[in-house]
Amino acid sequence: MNLLRGLTVLIATAVWCLTAAADTALRGTGDLGVIIERADGSACIISTTERAILSCVDGLGDLSHASAVFSPDQRYAYIFGRDGGLTKLDLLERKIAKRVIQGGNSIGGAISDDGTLVAVSNYKPGGVKVFDATTLEQIADIPATYGSEGKLSKTVGLVDAPGRRFVFTLYDAGEIWMADFSKPGAPAITKLGTAGKLPYDALITGDGRHYIAGLFGEDGLAHVDLWAEEPVIERILDGYGKDDPAMPVYKMPHLEGWALAGDKFILPAVGHPELLALDAVTFKEAGRVKVHSQPVFAIARPDGRQVWVNFAHPKNDTVQVVDVPSLKVVHEFKPGPAVLHMEFTPRGHEVWVSVRDADRVDIYDARSFEKRGELSLRKPSGIFFAARATRTGL
Repeated sequence: MNLLRGLTVLIATAVWCLTAAADTALRGTGDLGVIIERADGSACIISTTERAILSCVDGLGDLSHASAVFSPDQRYAYIFGRDGGLTKLDLLERKIAKRVIQGGNSIGGAISDDGTLVAVSNYKPGGVKVFDATTLEQIADIPATYGSEGKLSKTVGLVDAPGRRFVFTLYDAGEIWMADFSKPGAPAITKLGTAGKLPYDALITGDGRHYIAGLFGEDGLAHVDLWAEEPVIERILDGYGKDDPAMPVYKMPHLEGWALAGDKFILPAVGHPELLALDAVTFKEAGRVKVHSQPVFAIARPDGRQVWVNFAHPKNDTVQVVDVPSLKVVHEFKPGPAVLHMEFTPRGHEVWVSVRDADRVDIYDARSFEKRGELSLRKPSGIFFAARATRTGL
């Protein structure tokens, strides 16, 4: 009898262990990502390998202009909401790990190269706040004050730079600043100077060298070489739209999507239905591409051979693909109403496309352009894959 009871206990224990193991199956995070459901304040955790939604997490606030960065181990996504919310999302446990309201209106953020600091760019109050990536405790507040009256400027174009540094622009002041957290204590703030009228967004190249800000108040861009001993601002592509009639801007391009493809930057022209090609060595214009309408994102396939482009309202149902060597449109298709964002899988075999007003994300083969799948989501917008954790500026 005792032997039978012992065998029964062993069998029950084995069954419990197998069940528990199934419930907590080990998995990596490199193929995970987050898709924003902008209307509902939720973020859906997805697997690119399975082309599947694993879970959707509610309670992230106003996600009408949300973006995300990832911890170095790719386990946590830090999501920046328009309501000033900073949310740390656990991709493995599929829940909010921590959430703080740090401002009144934030427009994006960045994570330091060592993964210990998360910075948030704010419209209200103007400036940048920096937090401990583990606890979300605030460790620095950088007010973007300018002028004799000490006004606060909106801050945009916030990126991480090598050496625990952050670079950002002051929209109202027309300036570029750099905050250096490489030494203990308060950050060293360097005001690099005047960029031009209304710098509205920016990018940094993957090697951390070139910071380029777009200007809304005038034709042209501002460039900073961060490898220089004393970085300075240089104007590039001045007056690129001087020969074209002024047009209303339906939606500002997102410069994080500017594409460095081979030896060229492919950049959306503000308010014009074209892309600008910029030589990545001389920073001189190298050509233009006429496109469907005003471009919003121009995103390079990871190998740099093609650039995929989406467009502003009211012509935002279309995606075009540009061949970089020839600077010609080689493919066009219409996924549906309100194509808001695109994201390539890390090695570029697929591209995921959010179609907000169809409540859908489409998945395409990035070379044959064949549709491979689709996911149903509620008003999807930004798509962010965890592999961004390995890339400067993302």
